[in-house]
Amino acid sequence: MSMELFDRQKDAVGQGERTILVHIELTSNRKASSSIGEFQQLALSSGLSIIDTITVKRSITKAQFFIGTGKVDELATIVCDNEIDLVIFSLQLSPSQERNLEKALKCQVMDRTGLILDIFALRASSFEGKLQVELAQLKHLSTRLVRGWTHLERQKGGIGLRGPGETQLETDKRLISVRIKNINKRLDKVHKQHDLGRKSRIKNQLPMISLAGYTNAGKSTLFNLLTKAKVYADDKLFATLDSTIRRVILPASGEAVIADTVGFIQDLPHELVEAFKSTLEETRQANVLLHVVDASDPNNRDKIEQVEDIIEQIEAQDIPKIIVMNKIDGIADFKPRLDKDHDGNIYRVWISAHTGEGIDLLYQALSQSLSGMMTFAGIKLDVQSAYIRSEIHKVGFIQKEIMNEFGQWLLEINVTRHYLERLLDKQGVSLLWEQKSSQSQTA
Repeated sequence: MSMELFDRQKDAVGQGERTILVHIELTSNRKASSSIGEFQQLALSSGLSIIDTITVKRSITKAQFFIGTGKVDELATIVCDNEIDLVIFSLQLSPSQERNLEKALKCQVMDRTGLILDIFALRASSFEGKLQVELAQLKHLSTRLVRGWTHLERQKGGIGLRGPGETQLETDKRLISVRIKNINKRLDKVHKQHDLGRKSRIKNQLPMISLAGYTNAGKSTLFNLLTKAKVYADDKLFATLDSTIRRVILPASGEAVIADTVGFIQDLPHELVEAFKSTLEETRQANVLLHVVDASDPNNRDKIEQVEDIIEQIEAQDIPKIIVMNKIDGIADFKPRLDKDHDGNIYRVWISAHTGEGIDLLYQALSQSLSGMMTFAGIKLDVQSAYIRSEIHKVGFIQKEIMNEFGQWLLEINVTRHYLERLLDKQGVSLLWEQKSSQSQTA
């Protein structure tokens, strides 16, 4: 454990439940074992007081406790001596294993999936986000009803609601099923509203750019830099949960829509992938996907693979993609740069969203990726509309401009088709010719 993380843990003591983390390393499958640092960060993000982190190496798992009985006895002693409230395991436990461990340790036991669900519950702020988290929690907890679900006591479950011959467990299952149906109905209404917004953007031919990446890669910081917005960004896992969409004017590309979405993580619980499919729909509808990566993270290759797996799960693997290697300010003597493939297409950009270094290179990469939505046109500006030239310079390319003998400006421009339509609605602007070509902006 790093000293910095240890200090943060000491500061957290007394602020949340006294917790022991049990990090499982499966020697037979190293990929199944999440990073111990990430596991600790998850717990810290949930506001827990981490008293100790114990590493357990296993070649095989045990059906009763997941770990061996000797290690369970050792844990029970530590729990008793340190008055521990909660023990969290880094890998997923079965409902029976969770129940057996709680009986043996005499405290609450949670696995990594439950911890992530708890963090999502803390982070959700929008109406839709809260519904999505509750839906994921209900689906997860419904598999653990065999040990009783005390949360239902707050809903007055049991007496008065139980059918003839219905046990408490059956009542609980029925109540959960009803609640899941109600949440799905409410989410359907929200999804229809989102669909209307997406259809409007498609109708207006607005380019859609979506940010995706591992949690804490700097997506929200980049989003704020591109849009001049003030979306919450912090050095925490899942600092952003609710998707945010903004219109923006990009240099050389014009008007576009940018979406900041929830961060991904290794083995993201299936319940969350399902519950957040509507939020991730912004990723599927994008014209360009910016895969944001923490360039200073030594484990970023594994994290890139994890994100690619989830992108495939939501069927967004065919969307044009730019890998944005962020946080180069954390690498000594590293300068921003572009990486191109054999055809000369930009596929990777190295930047720092925190300092703004390399943002011009990212704009260049976006301009190339969005070139299919651009048009090459000739327009005429009347004398009183000459001021529009400065606006066009900000949102696109003016490849050629001359003034005729009447004081009118004749321009050859590269802009998005959507912007050209808006431009032609302005007084004193007229179209001379238009050439729609995906290669028109590569000049």
